[in-house]
Amino acid sequence: MYTRDYHYKPRKSVIRMDPDCAICHAPASVACDCEAKGLEVAVRQAEARMMQSIYNDIRSWVRAHAQDYILEYFRLLTERRKTAHAAHLESITAHAYRYYRQPPHPSEVANAQANLKRGIDEDWQASVQRYPEVLEYFYSLVELTLPDDNEAAVKDPPLSALSGMRKAQRRPGGGAPTVASGPSYAHEREPLPRGRTPPSLEPRRTPGPPPSRRSYNRGPPPPPPTSYFPPF
Repeated sequence: MYTRDYHYKPRKSVIRMDPDCAICHAPASVACDCEAKGLEVAVRQAEARMMQSIYNDIRSWVRAHAQDYILEYFRLLTERRKTAHAAHLESITAHAYRYYRQPPHPSEVANAQANLKRGIDEDWQASVQRYPEVLEYFYSLVELTLPDDNEAAVKDPPLSALSGMRKAQRRPGGGAPTVASGPSYAHEREPLPRGRTPPSLEPRRTPGPPPSRRSYNRGPPPPPPTSYFPPF
């Protein structure tokens, strides 16, 4: 009889070794939330470093255009009211000369002036109350452009996996989001008419912020911190 040759093949053992928490060093089975909280802190810090100046530029742009629109809207209302006031003065003057052969009584003129002042106050109040609507409209014109997920700079970021430092190569044109003015989507409400720039003699009632830079071509950002986890 011939003996059979048995070839024993050992089974491959699968070893699963999850790392401990990088912050509190607890085993993975504990499922602590230290790393999730640390990541949230890192996201907020990176957003503050990279996006705050863009937010400030957008806010200044929206504020300036909203103020221009409100002042122009108020100017149109007051011009219409002053025209009606002038016509009313001519009417009472003509009536006084026709029936009494003399100028209108001073109380009539004072009453007309008081009505004009109340009307102008109402026009200004109505104009200022439109700020929320006008601000939302101009904010809706701002576009933040994100790169496509299939771009090389997204799929293969120019970061060193060994040292954690940024490589010298950068994405062409800068990696910061761009901001452009233009309609980004259809609005539910009727779009506001674009008014002309208010006359220079009309000062702004609300002081605007100091002028800031409008370019979003940023230099290389500072290197990321060695650790984004909060200290114990």
